Amino acid sequence: MEPDTPKRRLQHQRREEQAAEEQQSAQGRAALQFDSVEELLRYDAAQTAPPPAIAERLQGSLRAEPAPKRSWWQRLFKKAAR
Repeated sequence: MEPDTPKRRLQHQRREEQAAEEQQSAQGRAALQFDSVEELLRYDAAQTAPPPAIAERLQGSLRAEPAPKRSWWQRLFKKAAR
């Protein structure tokens, strides 16, 4: 067995600190609870950035989408206001 030098003690201490940090972060992630699937997906989307190629394709698709129609009551009241 190798002698216990200050350098080895410091390395051992750093390993223990890293293990403790990893365990705390894993516990913090495991503690998250969501009320709905949509909430989980929103959280995940905020944490994960899509690859640039996919992000560009998504933006192009969104730009190509037609504008949503106005609801029936908005159309009705616009005609009534004339």
